[in-house]
Amino acid sequence: MNKTDRLLAIVLELQSREVVRGEDLADLFETSVRTIYRDIQALSEAGVPIIGAPGTGYSLMTGYFLPPISFTVEEAVTLLIGTDFIEQRFDDEYRVRAQAARRKIEAILSESVRNETSRVRKALRLLTPGKRDVLSKEREYFEKIRRAILEERKIRFHYSKGIGDSKGNHHSDRTVAPYGLVLVERSWMLVARCDLRQDIRHFRLSRMAELIDLEERFELPAHFNLREYTPPDDRHLRVRLRFNHDIADKVKESNYHYIEDMEEHQDGLHVVLRVRQLDELLQWVLGWGAGVIVLEPESFRSCIREEAQKMLKRY
Repeated sequence: MNKTDRLLAIVLELQSREVVRGEDLADLFETSVRTIYRDIQALSEAGVPIIGAPGTGYSLMTGYFLPPISFTVEEAVTLLIGTDFIEQRFDDEYRVRAQAARRKIEAILSESVRNETSRVRKALRLLTPGKRDVLSKEREYFEKIRRAILEERKIRFHYSKGIGDSKGNHHSDRTVAPYGLVLVERSWMLVARCDLRQDIRHFRLSRMAELIDLEERFELPAHFNLREYTPPDDRHLRVRLRFNHDIADKVKESNYHYIEDMEEHQDGLHVVLRVRQLDELLQWVLGWGAGVIVLEPESFRSCIREEAQKMLKRY
């Protein structure tokens, strides 16, 4: 980053935060603290009203606002693709806001940048996976849950699990305090405290039904931060598979979330997975047919054999 770009970036950083230490600016822009001091002095001499001193931190005088800035082609494309993504994956309210933001961004671009941006965007396309009705349901629930999060209200819904509980039940009614929404592998996931389990649980919006808002309020714990939240890893079962070479590329492209490691060998692609229950892998492994073999554990090999025998009896 050259000096001019760094000076502009420093002003934007000061504009977005109340106080910023010189050391933090140096770390952010990967330069020395002495260089930051010189940059602050240069900005002050240029008329930018910066308050503060070395060792205490810097801030902008109240009321100062940086005039509109120009975007490079790459920056404009990045922002416009972002509006495309929000329009596809968020609810109707944010879809409208994304469209409005796109119009405003395009309006302030110079003609040359706007034309080049348009040319680049024509060569890029975001495809929305999944069926239209499923995505429509996800967007509807997304909006309800988003509002409940902001208003700190609990919600109730009927939930279907892929793997049953200890009693074999796959369905349950849940009342939860919604903490946040996370996009995981093309599907929206709700992070919430479940009244039934008395702990934080994760729920796929696509598996919800009959979602309703409740009047009951909740208070988000002061220590909870969605950006820093890491769910406990309770996948304690290790599974090793070997795939034939002719389907190895497809396995790699699957980006299956249980895969922990994979390595090419002479006899095929060796894949290591970790799961909570072996049943979670059953359908995925069977989907590869004779192109995969379970190396361990033996209990899962037996499970695959039993399932294959059941299938054989049906043909």
